[in-house]
Amino acid sequence: MKKLLFVGLIIALVVMMGLNCLAAKKETGVIVVGCDAAFPPFEYLDEETGELVGFDLDLMRAIGAELGMKVEIKNVSWDGIIPGLLSGNYNVIASGMTITEERKQVVNFSDPYILAGLTIVTRAGDESIKGPEDLAGKRVAVQINSTGDLTATELQQEKGIKIAEIKRFTHATDPFLELKNGAVEAVVMDLPVARAQMNTNPGIYKIVEEAFTTEEYGFALRKSDTELLAKINQALATLKANGTYDQIYQKYFGE
Repeated sequence: MKKLLFVGLIIALVVMMGLNCLAAKKETGVIVVGCDAAFPPFEYLDEETGELVGFDLDLMRAIGAELGMKVEIKNVSWDGIIPGLLSGNYNVIASGMTITEERKQVVNFSDPYILAGLTIVTRAGDESIKGPEDLAGKRVAVQINSTGDLTATELQQEKGIKIAEIKRFTHATDPFLELKNGAVEAVVMDLPVARAQMNTNPGIYKIVEEAFTTEEYGFALRKSDTELLAKINQALATLKANGTYDQIYQKYFGE
């Protein structure tokens, strides 16, 4: 009886180990992606289909297909997107995130996948702002904790440009609504996002000038996920070489 019980326990342990192995394989076969889906054309909610779409997300899905891995997308708040990564809610951030030295202290970045930069947006017909120095005395809207926020704060506090007020919003689309409603005189935002807003709202906004900063976007991962990082970089290089990257780029930017 004891022998049978012992054998039964061994069998149970073997089965449990097998199930754990299967679970681990299943887990490693999935890339869970966190994004703030209010940053068109990089990530946004398609109101007709209810699907999360955008340049970043299509690119991540293509990377997953190249690696033979399933990609799951989670829509999260930008303000807590890095803490969510670090706590294990997802293992990749694909959300138009600029590679900065400050962020590199807490996360690893993939190879850059797009070149971007900041620009100033005003209402169409406003000729009072021609560059960053003209933001003095003006109310400026930005997305909180974005490079637009950091740059506007730097202009105000370190560059001596006396911006009257910096209004910070959770979603990248909100500063444009504030501008449209006349509550601010300018928005500091990533150039591709500004262009997307102009295309969606013709005749409402004006880009003051092309990007006055140079920035690169990267996918962010935990410091410990070096193996996954290497795989993503490898897949990204393959997609750029075989033309898939260009197809996705054309779809969203048409350039």
